[in-house]
Amino acid sequence: MTPIDGRAMARALTDRIAADVAALVGDGIRPGLAVVLIGNHAPSEVYVARKIAEAARAGIASFEHRLPADTDEAALLALIARLNADRAVHGILVQLPLPPQIDAARVLDAIAPAKDVDGFHPVNVGRLSTGTGGLVPCTPLGCMMLLDSVIDDYRGLNAVVIGKSNIVGKPVAMLLLERECTVTVTHIATRGLPEIVRAADIVVAAAGAPRLVRGDWVKPGAVVIDVGITRVTDTAGKARLVGDTAFDELGHARAATPVPGGVGPMTIACLLANTVRAAEAAGRG
Repeated sequence: MTPIDGRAMARALTDRIAADVAALVGDGIRPGLAVVLIGNHAPSEVYVARKIAEAARAGIASFEHRLPADTDEAALLALIARLNADRAVHGILVQLPLPPQIDAARVLDAIAPAKDVDGFHPVNVGRLSTGTGGLVPCTPLGCMMLLDSVIDDYRGLNAVVIGKSNIVGKPVAMLLLERECTVTVTHIATRGLPEIVRAADIVVAAAGAPRLVRGDWVKPGAVVIDVGITRVTDTAGKARLVGDTAFDELGHARAATPVPGGVGPMTIACLLANTVRAAEAAGRG
């Protein structure tokens, strides 16, 4: 089995993005990414810091907005309205989860679709489902780039997606359909899940269930993309990160992504790619 090195691919993609940014700056456009973080959710703070650092590495301007945990919905919507109108901002990212007093769906819907670099706005979701463009969610986009590194022709391949979320499962299924795969969308409550997975040439595991997919679920020669990431404590009391697959049992697969070091780095790189794409579109407009 060949491990798919998401870190190396993300570095290479970020280098290409940096070249695109330099070209845009030469034309008088510096791509700008606004990141909104509410409260002191520790994992979100770490993730936002990584996003800002990678944006700086690529030459993208970052605008960080940190709001207290008791921020009300009206104040957040007012900030998004200002960012929508700010020509220096090409991408807007509101870090999830949001505190309970704020309706996340209403907030995401308020972001201008052209600046929705997370790809969550209903307009972008609709464009993805109809194959008519729009900004694609970052994690599914990264999954497809990882698959592209080992698969040349998708036509007729059986793909099984484990997970039905709007963030990963549904969009990655639509992207695989666009490549002419035969796609089955499942979840942890699917009956006979191991047998369904055993028929797959491509497995995308995004259920948020640590080590759900065992080695005997995966047929020889399959390609496995593991989106899950969960912190667990082993028998020795040591904490570690694991994915939705038992990576150590996938020696018979053609290729698979490790956790960490697979999908995660590509998600951030694709966020930067979407920001540059949004800046290019704004420049044309």
